[in-house]
Amino acid sequence: MSTENDGTAVPADPAAPSTPPTPPVPPTPPTTAAEPATQAAHTAPEPEPDPTQTLPQTEAHPQARTQAHAPTPEPGPAHDAAHPQAPAHDAASAHPQAPAHPQPPAYAQAPAHATAASAGGWPPPPPAVPAWGAPLPPAPPAPGARKRTGGIVAAVLVAALVAGGIGGGIGYWAAERGDNGGFSSTTVSSGDAPASFKRDPGTVAAVAAKALPSVVTIQAKSGGTEGEGGTGTGFVYDQEGHIVTNNHVVASAADGGALSVTFSDGKSYDAEVVGRAEGYDVAVLKLTDAPKGLTPLPLGDSDKVAVGDSTIAIGAPFGLSNTVTTGIISAKNRPVASGDGSGGSNSYMSALQTDASINPGNSGGPLLDASGAVIGINSAIQSTGNGFGQSQAGSIGLGFAIPVNQAKNVAQQLIKTGKPVYPVIGATVNMNSKGAGATIAAQGAGGTAPVTPDGPAAKAGLKAGDVITGFDGHQIDSGPTLISEIWTHKPGDSVKVTYERDGKTATATVTLGERTGDS
Repeated sequence: MSTENDGTAVPADPAAPSTPPTPPVPPTPPTTAAEPATQAAHTAPEPEPDPTQTLPQTEAHPQARTQAHAPTPEPGPAHDAAHPQAPAHDAASAHPQAPAHPQPPAYAQAPAHATAASAGGWPPPPPAVPAWGAPLPPAPPAPGARKRTGGIVAAVLVAALVAGGIGGGIGYWAAERGDNGGFSSTTVSSGDAPASFKRDPGTVAAVAAKALPSVVTIQAKSGGTEGEGGTGTGFVYDQEGHIVTNNHVVASAADGGALSVTFSDGKSYDAEVVGRAEGYDVAVLKLTDAPKGLTPLPLGDSDKVAVGDSTIAIGAPFGLSNTVTTGIISAKNRPVASGDGSGGSNSYMSALQTDASINPGNSGGPLLDASGAVIGINSAIQSTGNGFGQSQAGSIGLGFAIPVNQAKNVAQQLIKTGKPVYPVIGATVNMNSKGAGATIAAQGAGGTAPVTPDGPAAKAGLKAGDVITGFDGHQIDSGPTLISEIWTHKPGDSVKVTYERDGKTATATVTLGERTGDS
């Protein structure tokens, strides 16, 4: 319903019914007539509202509002039978947007009618006899009415306060007597809550609760006088007490340092390094006094991971142990070359990229899928200032994990021999150029041949200056990318290589060789 005319005069409705015939009764003074007052409400401008009024300016039912201001006398039986609907009510229903406030008596409009008559207009209408049952217009307020009204309002407020106090006292008395007086309480006590709440399998809470007892926080201290070290993460690999983590987490304590492992229940154990693979950035520890009942984390299949799959990372970012973050796999086969900032050799991985929050201290921790299986080892983050690595920069939503299929192969080799084994092609490539592929260098390290004689690349026909652009179906844009792809395989694998020579593209099949150790 529109309220845009509220507070303004509404023009008379030409279709409004005329005044019904009046019975022969003695004339009534015009000051008590209802019908002229109603007509004046449609022909004369509405008076300025009384500033003391507190009624709202817009309402849903103007008709009800008009009736609320007109007192209703008690009609007699004869009046009720002859006139079931008063004319004043008919006028209100014919004009639903009548002014919200009562209009002044008809005699207040007399000067306007007199002026119109003297000017030659229509003469003023004769005083009308009030309709039967019509309410009388309200009498003008007497002097001093506002003061009395204020006094009445104050009295009402006092009465309300007193009533409120009595009600509050009764409520308190009823509550006190609730046990003995037959009153029943609707308060639900804590004992009425469910005895236990179980998370559905597959939720982050359920996966984290199951995995956390198998994730550890690693404290590494070097063997020097200052005892420098750091904090990282690892996870239980088997029931014998082997812990898998990153190499850069334990590198500072590998030679004469101290390692301690703390579980989520707060129990700590000493550990020692079983083996490290610097190029893969994988290390295996073993608890010196492993407790019974260790639960290894299940290993997933990183080859079957798809972009968009949910991920859960668990670790100790900035030393905050047992921290759980979530995200998705945002990319696969992302070539990453990372270092620990110490100037040592870099590690290379064809990484799983995730937007789960990973920070320094998450390194070595598991990256889980929605089922709780390990699909990667969190290893590096994209830093805004220092590129890939394990600097103290915070997460910007670009974290990288070693695919678990690769990490599992490395871990098994380290447990078996204590030394890593790397697949190789037997050629030295340029590690600085990027974009055109991996170029076989003109000269090897230390003056050696760029292509190892009788090595895998030489047997496949590759030469110095060849630009490798594809490896096992993956595009190669640089030397680090080529190494990352090579290290996803095992020694002895046969791989198709695409290369360019003298502007022509050719292919060759290379059977990968091996290299033991990091030296």
